[in-house]
Amino acid sequence: MSEDAAAQPAVTSRSVARGLGTTVLARLGAVVEIVAQPLYVLMFGLAGYGLYAVLWSTINLLENIFDTGMTSAMQRTVPQSASDAEAAAALRTAMIFGVGPCIIVAALIAFFAADLAPLFNVADKDVPLVAPAIRLFVWALPLWAFVEIATSAMRARMVFGAEIRLRIVWEQILRLVFAGLFFAGGWGLKGLFIAHICSLGVTAILSLRLLARYYSFADLWRGPWMTVTARSTFWAGLSMLPSNIIGRLFGDAPALILNLLLPGAAGAAAAGLFTIARKLSSVVQLVRIAFVYVMAPLAASAERSDRAQVADIYAYATRLILAIALPLAAVLAAGSSSLLSLFGHQAHVAQAALVILLFARAVEAVFGISLPVLQVVAAFRDQLTASIVGVIAAIATGWLIVDHMGALTGVTLAMSIGLVVMAGIPMLQLAINEKLHPFDHQFPRVALRGIGITLIAGIAALLAGRLPDAIALPLIALIAAAGIWASMRFALPLADRASLGKTGRTLRLS
Repeated sequence: MSEDAAAQPAVTSRSVARGLGTTVLARLGAVVEIVAQPLYVLMFGLAGYGLYAVLWSTINLLENIFDTGMTSAMQRTVPQSASDAEAAAALRTAMIFGVGPCIIVAALIAFFAADLAPLFNVADKDVPLVAPAIRLFVWALPLWAFVEIATSAMRARMVFGAEIRLRIVWEQILRLVFAGLFFAGGWGLKGLFIAHICSLGVTAILSLRLLARYYSFADLWRGPWMTVTARSTFWAGLSMLPSNIIGRLFGDAPALILNLLLPGAAGAAAAGLFTIARKLSSVVQLVRIAFVYVMAPLAASAERSDRAQVADIYAYATRLILAIALPLAAVLAAGSSSLLSLFGHQAHVAQAALVILLFARAVEAVFGISLPVLQVVAAFRDQLTASIVGVIAAIATGWLIVDHMGALTGVTLAMSIGLVVMAGIPMLQLAINEKLHPFDHQFPRVALRGIGITLIAGIAALLAGRLPDAIALPLIALIAAAGIWASMRFALPLADRASLGKTGRTLRLS
């Protein structure tokens, strides 16, 4: 072990817990987004919201392709940078190869907007809006790429909470405020697209200000551009790009597929219904994302000094995710009818899709923490296997079941199976190739107790769902909170609870 590695502070479960707290707050923007969705449906209708959902899904897919994997690359190269100049070189490379291609693609799509518009199925009244919406909304692509890379750069510096104000206040809340103002001003569905652009623009400006705190902008322009760090960042991004694209396909492609399968307003409505189910299930996905954001740079840092530290935080994260994700998914699934009532009576068609997604996200959360560990400790080629097999599993399942189960439920189930397969394979790869797995002697006890508490919480939520929605919704939220607390308090070992520090003591977990 080198002197520099030995000088690095040990990466422990406490390191994970500290980063996790601020990262969860940062990702609460996703919760704000969920709360906003019923308001968007109320203002713009299900078909109008469906068009917005399809176009935003398209932007997300394109961003994950044309950012060339730079958001993931920075999680690997910046924590291993030896100086501010090297970190700045990684950031410069990410911006050039991540934002640059997105600008070019946005310009091309804006130019050919009229030719692309007929590809989307929408309500008859929205047909004249599609081409102008594409021409305008496509500029969210480079803005979103910039925000994603900027916030990734801050996380790579282990500044996990810096995006709290960006993700919650400036991006999500401002978007809702702008949308409400434009709707009140009579702008119709066009106002929702403009509101999205405005909120991203403000977020991009503030992201730039935050970057200046954690990176040396002077080093962005001076010194050689083709450094070892720059090359490492570029190749790391390309190596992670296929798995990033496929991961995004599982989230956003189903809305596009449903829009293409069903004609006219039915296609737009189906895309909107899937998006509603996906947004609600993202409450569970939030657990996994928060851990992934923390684990990637911490695992990279730990790998520099001691592989045993990686094993410890890997096992700790898996136990904590299981204790949180299982009761949360069970309670939300049991109360799914009441949750969907927020979106109007037509949203109940998506109940089966929502239940499937909730449990798939829970399993993905438990297994999926292996992916950021794999990305920083294994060879680049190992990261493609899970993505390829996951896509094959999803396509094969969809081919077999969609005609028998209906488009919405069938596409959702196929996507969920592929998602679980893609999450589980990296765990097997780590166990076989790197001799790393999270199932230490403490795991069986955590799993058995967690599952028992999950069953109790799920039954309680199922009974609560029989009450009127006005009573059921807050009761379901209380049951979810109580289930998570009980699972953490009675399933996790004392050392895990103690690692939560002041938060754990405030919640009386230890």
